[in-house]
Amino acid sequence: MQGTVFVNIQSAWCRVECTKMPSLLEALELKYGSSTTDCSLTDEETESGSPKTALSVSIFVPKKSPRHTVPALLVLQDCDIESAGNDDEKLKNKCKNVEELDLAQNKLTQWTEVFGILQHMPKIKFVNLSFNSLADGLETKDGKYDLLKNLVLNGTHASWSTVQGLVQLLKNLEELHLSLNEYKTVDLEYEKPGNKNTVVKKLHFTGNPIEIWSEISKLGYVFPSLESLVLAECPIRSLSLEENRNTLPRSVSHEKLPSESDDNENKNLPDSETSDKCQENRIFVDEKAYNRTESECESSSTKVRSPHDPFRMLRFLNVNGTLLSTWDDVERLARFPALKSLRIQGCPLFESPQEYTEHERRQLLIARLPNVETLNGGGVISAQEREDAERAFIRYYMDKPEADRPERYAELVGIHGKLDPLVHVDLTPEKRVKVTFTYGDLVEVRCVDVYRTVFELKTKLESMVKIPANRMRLFYVDQEMKTTYGPEEMLYPNKQLYRYNIRHGDEIIIDSKLNRFVSTSSSTSSIRS
Repeated sequence: MQGTVFVNIQSAWCRVECTKMPSLLEALELKYGSSTTDCSLTDEETESGSPKTALSVSIFVPKKSPRHTVPALLVLQDCDIESAGNDDEKLKNKCKNVEELDLAQNKLTQWTEVFGILQHMPKIKFVNLSFNSLADGLETKDGKYDLLKNLVLNGTHASWSTVQGLVQLLKNLEELHLSLNEYKTVDLEYEKPGNKNTVVKKLHFTGNPIEIWSEISKLGYVFPSLESLVLAECPIRSLSLEENRNTLPRSVSHEKLPSESDDNENKNLPDSETSDKCQENRIFVDEKAYNRTESECESSSTKVRSPHDPFRMLRFLNVNGTLLSTWDDVERLARFPALKSLRIQGCPLFESPQEYTEHERRQLLIARLPNVETLNGGGVISAQEREDAERAFIRYYMDKPEADRPERYAELVGIHGKLDPLVHVDLTPEKRVKVTFTYGDLVEVRCVDVYRTVFELKTKLESMVKIPANRMRLFYVDQEMKTTYGPEEMLYPNKQLYRYNIRHGDEIIIDSKLNRFVSTSSSTSSIRS
């Protein structure tokens, strides 16, 4: 049976074979040939099970090799393509089976040419137009785009009016990439109900220079069913709405924005029966509650009531490389009602020397994010890890002033109770200990640095016993174990003293290699041959 051939045309091939190709049609003809002959079987051949032949052999030999068949996955990057081509019939025959199209880094500038290509691809599901300069206004052509679910517009500088038009045109679009488009604001008319799109589930918005959360919130209102949002490398400074009051559109700024510490109800609610229905599910502007009902009622006018309000269905959020710098923003993330997976790395909060280690930082994050199941791409947070993190969180803040304790502290104390502080056991050996040195009748107590080696100790003792270090023998006597084990000769010159577990009050017997060890009955008796 004839199968689909997937061919990935790399950029290097395009530079060699696709030089100076002004149209997609020319690129296809150079790569796959100019013949429009279809390689599929005729109806008669299909019924007989094999091509017409005098031999009764059930082997299908295609009229055109796979090398000359346009694949379902068509990649033509960096080929200088700037138009569709001037022969619609040829383009239609060549592209009718294309399902995924990658035209990144070409020279397309007109949307009429883009749709001049797409209208001949009835099976198209994925389109990558990254780094084509498509800043001009949107112009479309008739075509079927019902199967198109993934559109990549990274680095195209497509205007917001173009994005709005595309979202309305592509009814079944589920994933949209708008990264690196230098958007400083989100100019989508999110107040109009007709502009909302409930189909888009994933949005990639990496590297756009937006600093305030009120602009990001507009994306949530336009795409209320959003489940995945990537905001990596966006210079967002805070999720606080207090800092964004002066930057909101007039339709919003004329209304009273809620304070994050305000415990009053949202008073902008519909009247009559709708008001009664909303009474049970009214939106509190206080961000202290971690759990929010999904049946919150819409007010009669759109207003950003809290950082998480536009993102009620968001399950995955990436804020890597943003400018979030306080734990308050982490606690705001904890209030996103559906958030299960979070990536938050490379932020000022985690840069510069801090008073906690990387492990402690992870624990403090987990303890503050009770609903998040995966953090920074790791595995699912286990119940044991979460409990350990929450207990560590309590102990971390228990000795701090009450004014410095976050609200989460009281919640966790309510779960785990007040904990006793962990006992700090320092197993580091003392740096200096007092040891009794014995050489015959000579007894002297000295302070010894336990990080010195045996040879260094012998060198220090030369002046005391008048024996060269290389002819000196040392015997260590543990005062607690001497009756059981007796003296232990310190044979290894590079061994540090602390490795003998030397403590205050222990004894070291000095002897010469010219003498022999005679008696060990008393640690203070002389050693003579």
